[in-house]
Amino acid sequence: MTQQQAYPIGQPGKKWQQEEKQTWLAQQSVKRSYQEEVVAKITPLANRFSVEQYGALSYDESRYPLYIVKSQQWDETKPTVLVTGGVHGYETSGVHGAIRFLETVATEYQNQFNILVVPCVSPWGYETINRWNPNAVDPNRSFLSNSPAEESAKLMECLSSIQANITSEIIAHFDLHETTDTDNTEFRPALAARDASTHTNWNIPDGFYLVADVKQPQTAFQTAIIESVAKVTHIAPADENGKLIGVAIEQEGVINYAAAGLGLCMGVTNAIYKTTTEVYPDSPKVDDENCINAQVAAIVGGLAFIVE
Repeated sequence: MTQQQAYPIGQPGKKWQQEEKQTWLAQQSVKRSYQEEVVAKITPLANRFSVEQYGALSYDESRYPLYIVKSQQWDETKPTVLVTGGVHGYETSGVHGAIRFLETVATEYQNQFNILVVPCVSPWGYETINRWNPNAVDPNRSFLSNSPAEESAKLMECLSSIQANITSEIIAHFDLHETTDTDNTEFRPALAARDASTHTNWNIPDGFYLVADVKQPQTAFQTAIIESVAKVTHIAPADENGKLIGVAIEQEGVINYAAAGLGLCMGVTNAIYKTTTEVYPDSPKVDDENCINAQVAAIVGGLAFIVE
């Protein structure tokens, strides 16, 4: 795949205007059910957690309610842990990894932490298997003041309200993602066309890796996560230039990004410990279950490190 490959919408060298964005939106279709595959798994969690709706997407408010799952017995003396999934709705194991964490091991950590989990930040993206929202905006570049993505804005508003009413510090944030082959076949070409930009990196790492915050990388924390995940699935090796997705590695399976500066979900809080997971579901070495388990192993490895 090279950048010169033409994208079927727009004209080379010209940024998309509203007409091109509408053409792109008209080509999107529902491929799976958020209500049946996600909401149906979240609502039963009310037996063990507090399940709250923090909003709905204006595209279809009845179809796309937004949920946050919280510890039932909130303890202001305990630090708080945040898990987010589905910021990019097409990244399936992020959504179901967050839910699996709640279904299986989250209660084991409630003696040490208050738990906050947002399983699917972008339900329209989940249903249409998209990185962007209907306005051709990437929610994971939109955690900014006056956000252009309502998915990001609604989550920021929710977290701001929670933090205004608690004294418990959000100590850790796990943002669950995937890197897929469609990043090259669809999403990077679409981005280049939308922004009239040139892309020189087309690397797709074969395996799991992490993106840490360059301002606070917490190297030992990232190491603990990698070691936990390595028991479940393979860690992505660096390419021939010692990089992952064009970024120099800091240690095995870890690169650093400017979380807040890029508007990433990882930078939405002032958590001491933060990481973005990246699972590779298109590897011949994994299946859907393995990818979900890798996401859970990442959270468990990070929490075990903090506890110790």
